Amino acid sequence: MKKHKIIEVLEGSIAEEIEIEAGDFLLSINDEAIQDVFDYKFLLADEFIEVLIQKHHGEEWLLEIDKDYEDDLGLIFETELMDDLIRCKNKCKFCFIDQLPPNMRKTVYFKDDDWRMSFLNGNYITLTNMSEQDLYRLEKYHLSPLNISIHVTDSEVRKELLNNNTAGDIIPQLKRLIEAGIEINGQIVLCKGINDGELLDKTIRDLSQFIPHILSLTIVPVGISKFRQNLTKLEAFDKKSAKIVVEIVEKWQDYYLKKMGTRFVFVADEFYILSEKDPLKYEEYEGFHVLDNGVGMITKFRYELIQALKEFSPSLIKKEVITVTGVITRDFMSQNIKLVNEKLPNISIKVYTIINEFFGENITVTGLLTGQDIINQLKDKNIKDKTMLLPANMLKSVSKVFLDDYTVDDIERELQCKVVVVSNEGKEWLDAILSTEEKI
Repeated sequence: MKKHKIIEVLEGSIAEEIEIEAGDFLLSINDEAIQDVFDYKFLLADEFIEVLIQKHHGEEWLLEIDKDYEDDLGLIFETELMDDLIRCKNKCKFCFIDQLPPNMRKTVYFKDDDWRMSFLNGNYITLTNMSEQDLYRLEKYHLSPLNISIHVTDSEVRKELLNNNTAGDIIPQLKRLIEAGIEINGQIVLCKGINDGELLDKTIRDLSQFIPHILSLTIVPVGISKFRQNLTKLEAFDKKSAKIVVEIVEKWQDYYLKKMGTRFVFVADEFYILSEKDPLKYEEYEGFHVLDNGVGMITKFRYELIQALKEFSPSLIKKEVITVTGVITRDFMSQNIKLVNEKLPNISIKVYTIINEFFGENITVTGLLTGQDIINQLKDKNIKDKTMLLPANMLKSVSKVFLDDYTVDDIERELQCKVVVVSNEGKEWLDAILSTEEKI
C-alpha cells in the first residue's frame, strides 16, 4: 500500500482536531488505496469517511470522520500531485530540455509528460506516455480541459518528429478523449521544413473536425539554443518563412470564423513580428485563452496601455525608469514608450535590449532571458540607484528566480538598482512607472 507523508497540518482543521500530525502517513480512505491527489479529493467527497493513518512512530489509527461534503481535512503532502511524475520517453527533435547547457540544477533536465500536470498546471502533453490505466482514470475523473502537443497529424511525420514509433495515432486518441467529454487546447511546435507548409495546412484541416471540443490550436516556433551538439539540425524562422505561416493561419481563421464562429487557430506573436505583418486586433483573440503560450500578448499589452493612457491628461510629472526586453520585442517596447511620452513627455523610460548569450542569440523572446545576461550587459551602463522594471515572465512562477538560478536580489546587488517586477499587462506597466519614487 502506498504511503503519503504529511508534512503539515493546517491550524484549526479537522486533521488537527483529531490529532493527525506532521510526519504521519496517510494510508487509505474508505479502505481504498490512494495513488495521487485526484484519488484523494475524490474519496474525500463524502460526509462520512474512514481514514487510515500511520503515526510517525508506526502505530496505525483508523479514524471515522463526520464532516460536510465539501470539507477538506487540512493535510499538506510532500508534493502537489502526491505521486511521482510520469517521465517522457520521447526523444523529440525539437525538445528544449535537450538543448539546455550543462551544470544546471538536476530538476530542469527532467522531462515530464504527465496528463495530471496538464490539468493542474497547464503543461502540454503528447499522449504518448499514457497507459490504459491512465486513460481510464482521466475519463473517470473527467479532467478537462487538457493541453495537448499535437505538432502534426500525419502519422509518419509525427513518429519521426517525436522519435517514437507509437506516436502516430493522434487522431484516434483525440477522438477518444472528446467522446469522453474532455476538451482540449492543442499546440503545434512548428519546425521549419518538417511540419510546416503543406503539412501545417493539413494538420489544421484535420483538427477542425473537433471544433468546438478543441477549444483552440496554437502554433509556436521551435526554440533553437546554441547547445544542439549531436542533435537534428533545425532552422530558425525568418521573415519569408514566418509570412507563409501567418498566411496559412489567416486563411483558415477566415474560413472557420465564417463557418463555425471561431478563428480556432492562432499563431504566437513571434510569427507576426518576424513576418512584419499586423497581429490580430484585441477583440479578434476571442478572450485570449492561450495567452500563456505567447499568443496575443503584444496586442493585449498595447490595448491595455492605450486604454490606461486615456485616463491621463498631458502632465509635467517627471520620472526616470529603465526596463529590459528581448531582441524580438525591442521595437514593440520602443513604440510603447513613444505612446507614453505623447501623454507624459517628462517621463524618461530607457529600454535595454538584452541579447540571450546564455541560450544563444537564436533565442530572442523576453521570457527566456537570464539574470546573468542582464547583469553582464548592464554592469557598465551606469544604472546605479535607478529603478528597473523587470517583466514577470522572466521569472519562475511565484518566485524571484531566473532560469539560470540568478535572483532579483542578485540583480539589485550587482547593478545597485531597485527592481520592480511587473506583470505583462499594459495598465500595470504604466502604473509601475507612475508609482516609482525616482524622479529626474
